[in-house]
Amino acid sequence: MTLFDSVKKQKLPFTPIKEGEIRLYVCGPTVYDDAHLGHARSSIVFDLWRRLFVFLGFKVIFVKNFTDIDDKIIKKSLDSHISVSELTSRYMDSYLKDMDSLGVLRADIEPKATEHLPQMCEMIESLLHKEYAYKGENNDVYLSISKDAHYGSLSHRAEDINAQSRIENAQDKLEHNDFALWKGYKGENDIAYDSPFGKGRPGWHIECSAMIEKHLAYQNEAYAIDIHAGGADLLFPHHENEASQTRCATGRELAKYWLHNGFVNINGEKMSKSLGNSFFIKDALTSYDGEILRNYLLGVHYRLTLNFNEEDLLQSKKRLDKIYRLKKRVQDTLPPHIPTQSIESLHDSASLQHLAKNAQKDFLQPLLEALSDDYNISKALSIIEDMLSRSNEILDKYPKDKTQKQSIGANLLCIEFLLGLGSKNAQEYFQLGLSAEKKAYIEEQLQKRQEAKKTKDYALADSIRDALKQEGIEIMDTPFGTTWEKI
Repeated sequence: MTLFDSVKKQKLPFTPIKEGEIRLYVCGPTVYDDAHLGHARSSIVFDLWRRLFVFLGFKVIFVKNFTDIDDKIIKKSLDSHISVSELTSRYMDSYLKDMDSLGVLRADIEPKATEHLPQMCEMIESLLHKEYAYKGENNDVYLSISKDAHYGSLSHRAEDINAQSRIENAQDKLEHNDFALWKGYKGENDIAYDSPFGKGRPGWHIECSAMIEKHLAYQNEAYAIDIHAGGADLLFPHHENEASQTRCATGRELAKYWLHNGFVNINGEKMSKSLGNSFFIKDALTSYDGEILRNYLLGVHYRLTLNFNEEDLLQSKKRLDKIYRLKKRVQDTLPPHIPTQSIESLHDSASLQHLAKNAQKDFLQPLLEALSDDYNISKALSIIEDMLSRSNEILDKYPKDKTQKQSIGANLLCIEFLLGLGSKNAQEYFQLGLSAEKKAYIEEQLQKRQEAKKTKDYALADSIRDALKQEGIEIMDTPFGTTWEKI
């Protein structure tokens, strides 16, 4: 397996710190608003990596945090006249609901910043004791980057003044790009916690290092964890500062490999709330099922910029339609559906992991080779496309061959496991986007049509079929009964 390391800026062979195990940390959201397509893409990207690692037999320990104390959170709390805890709880729940809709598996551990203040204080105390950090005015504590000889080795942007720190123009910093480990209490429009440094709250960067130390870190290795991941916008200053404070506090490098996903552009511009083009997931879900969004967002290589537009989304949906068309042809040989909302269902020997490995070798082997090459999704999707076409040709020749159907079904389970696509009932998939009332109306019309056929009133039966087709509903009479699809 190879992956592109953001530090070395090249594809490297992947070798875990401990054989058979991967410790993976992904920076999660700051929960002060609804999740947007940038959150969706990052979550899907590292969900895909995690699924691949698990499929290949690694024990994966996956941690994804929530930043639930931050300047933006405090401002939103004051503007909304609700408590910080109520605000962050609301948006955490909303985020997780959106991720469930996108088929993103829950992390093994989902730590919150406010629940790790003791660990943060302990790390800051260590940095002060080792004289990597210093106290400023009003209980502020900063890390002195001049004391870290390797600062900038991650992003190679150590002198990017404008991007540094969420505290701007602080007068008590020794150097302009020293960053805050602890922010002293600023008054009634602030939030404060007790600490050895006085009342205040943690800086943004310290939380991730402290959480990694508590939940993931190897204590006697050169690196704390195998992989640290997140969006490309976090490379500097956030990840650079995380790496620095961990290096200074522990003497270890934070991660052996760093993975970063590309941006999402809308209308040719980087998605940004300041530009007014932040496409919330919840809004997208009113028009498109979460699996359709997932299918689209995973279709561009994870390191490249994704230029979002609905025309491309609808074009990519044709791939998903093909998966479900094939699934419909082999549905009778598939095992009962196994939910995959949790990592436990992937690990379960009776679940997808076991069943998917019965996939045809001439499909599975090249697919895994493509994905193991820094997640070459274009090549993987081409392999899947060839399999779909080949499978339909086989079923056209041997429509009742149970062995062929089972083999093809295993291929589809493999896609479901690795990409998180194709988990729905095929008939239900082709009926997506209609309300319960509309579905009830369609079933009522089908019943009327069935009664008309019984009385040999074929003109009425045909008129019902034609009327439904005008409404975008296709009726199909099969040996097993009448079904319908949304066109």
